[in-house]
Amino acid sequence: MPYRSPLLDVPGSIAAPDNHPEAGVPWHWGDPFAEQRTASRGVVVVDRSHREFLAVSGEERLSWLHLVISQHVTELAEGSGTEALVLDSQGRVETHMVLAHLDGTVYLDTDPGTSVTSALPKGGPQTLREYLEAMKFWSKVDIRDATGELALLTVLGPDAERVLSAVGVEVGTEPYAVAALPGGGFARRMPWPGRFSVDLAVPRDALVDWWKKLTDAGARAAGSWVFDALRVESVRPRLGVDTDDRTIPHEVGWVGSAAHVAKGCYRGQETVSKVHNVGRPPRNLLLLHLDGSPEVTPETGDPVLLDGRTVGRIGTVIQHHELGPIALALVKRSTPVGAELLTGSEDNLVQAAIDPDSVPSEQPAPGRAAAAQLRG
Repeated sequence: MPYRSPLLDVPGSIAAPDNHPEAGVPWHWGDPFAEQRTASRGVVVVDRSHREFLAVSGEERLSWLHLVISQHVTELAEGSGTEALVLDSQGRVETHMVLAHLDGTVYLDTDPGTSVTSALPKGGPQTLREYLEAMKFWSKVDIRDATGELALLTVLGPDAERVLSAVGVEVGTEPYAVAALPGGGFARRMPWPGRFSVDLAVPRDALVDWWKKLTDAGARAAGSWVFDALRVESVRPRLGVDTDDRTIPHEVGWVGSAAHVAKGCYRGQETVSKVHNVGRPPRNLLLLHLDGSPEVTPETGDPVLLDGRTVGRIGTVIQHHELGPIALALVKRSTPVGAELLTGSEDNLVQAAIDPDSVPSEQPAPGRAAAAQLRG
């Protein structure tokens, strides 16, 4: 059965529309714009308990994970974390995960329903756990589904430290710092969305108790709408919404943060290395400002048009408390920043403009620079 958070039974919570990517957790608590303002100026807590957890333990956990995911983790210290991907053989993104290393176990949490392509000759889709199990061979690791053990809450806002301290949570200030929680689970500091974000992976059977402790300590109840609004503002993608079946890590800002360009030995690394060293990504994930005067907005998957030609694809569309209607979009790298764009369905087109601050800076490709030096 589809997941349904117990917090949806708390008076005031509003469920997301049917088939929404964040179905199963509260979408908002009656006033999404006020919740966003509080996340920017105070502190909120967001239920993200629909995320799924795997736990990898065993003496070879780091050396083995290093071979099957995109990130360099052989020296991932206890009390730290990172982000990582699983790619297909062509370097296209199939899974995004966030890691936490604590007490001899690496926890991987992902969006719900994640699947990857089997590395076995038969191919076909399989769950992330099935994929990892198939890649284990004789390695001394144990993989278990920890979704029934842990549920994720995210605390956002400049007053987060005050609330966390009031409930006995202390975690380091560096990005991805991890610390044990009293009573089980862990806290992990995140560099997004926004400037103040801490994930709390709490015991699933204590989800409501933790929620109550945090709200009693001063955190405002907020829904996934708030998290998505800050995520879009931060130009951070959500797998399957802001990515499609052609997306490579370079297009959505996952090189460095989730994919290591120098290490080999993982599926798809040839594409990561080649594009980094001698190429350019064909598209960039950009923030679009949408015309708010029509009563319609584009939907995920709608085209982005320039002079009648498709130059991009719409991802997350959200109403932001300050920026108005905004969206993330994968847009061809050659598209001029000041271009007058249209997006939406054929009968309901909406004007859109690229936010220039979201355009990634282009550095000379290391391989091209080296070749130029050799040519003199």
